[in-house]
Amino acid sequence: MMRLIQPDPAAALLGLRAMKTVASTDGAIRPGARALMEAAQKMILHTQYDIDALPPVGATELAKGFPGAQLRAQFVNGMLVSSLADGVPSRETVAKVEEFAGALGIATPEITDLRLMADGHMLLAKLDFLRRGHIKDIFKNQLEQKGPLGFAKSVLTMRGIIEDKALAARYRAWEKLPEGTLGRGLIDFYNQHGFAVPGEPAGFPEAGLYHDFCHLLGGYSTEPEGEIQVASFSAGFKKERPIYIALFSVMIFSAGVQMRPTNDPFVTVGVLGKPGVAELMLAAIERGSKVNIDLTDKWDYWAWIEMPIDEVRQRMNILPKPAV
Repeated sequence: MMRLIQPDPAAALLGLRAMKTVASTDGAIRPGARALMEAAQKMILHTQYDIDALPPVGATELAKGFPGAQLRAQFVNGMLVSSLADGVPSRETVAKVEEFAGALGIATPEITDLRLMADGHMLLAKLDFLRRGHIKDIFKNQLEQKGPLGFAKSVLTMRGIIEDKALAARYRAWEKLPEGTLGRGLIDFYNQHGFAVPGEPAGFPEAGLYHDFCHLLGGYSTEPEGEIQVASFSAGFKKERPIYIALFSVMIFSAGVQMRPTNDPFVTVGVLGKPGVAELMLAAIERGSKVNIDLTDKWDYWAWIEMPIDEVRQRMNILPKPAV
């Protein structure tokens, strides 16, 4: 799970100076990185420093004044997100991230993927990232739950090569459920957006449907801002490697990197720099951290589809969206 930790005032200032040092490696701080620092001040640090007036900090000074493994890991995650907020980072930016992470004793493969991107090895970065993150978990769960044949059919269906009419019919039957139930809500969501259900051409594997349920249960849109939030919400409750699911969305919708295992070419750049989006991202992480079930871990949604959506939210401890 990703829980946002508030550091003590001295560590808060030190971390903010370090974030600024990373963000200004190439010169002026770009909008996405600035927005993230301002959002962190408001929602985590509870400080009001003038970012432009903050002096830089070196790796040794940062390490001496930044205690606690969890806080250090949170800071490194923040550097990763910030470095991708405005596009693919430069080699110099990644080098600074590597330097700070090394001084803090945090070694993560995500930084290796960041380096590959900065060096122009986009395919290698994508393959390495996907084999470690939540997309791997989806396909692993699909294989374990459906067996080799079912797994193969789901991949071919997702690619639009075949269709499974019997499987699709099981999901289309949700259209007959009463309004306000979880299953009816999701099928209405699919119909509203023109999405395919599992079994239909381009339908996603069943093990990945939690993503769409999170859109519904969390009340998040399918616009880039909403996708950033639903990924952050999911990272909040995901027990294993939660940063991957957050970074996956940031790469697509703020760094402009197509990370999907599909042919969908849609990407955007700089969404985190839009007013309020960085704050919404942090609020979604905090909200997700309160959820009492990891929906990414083989969640059996069939046991829930006939329940009213409000009851599902109550049972899962999905709190109302905070005002940001």
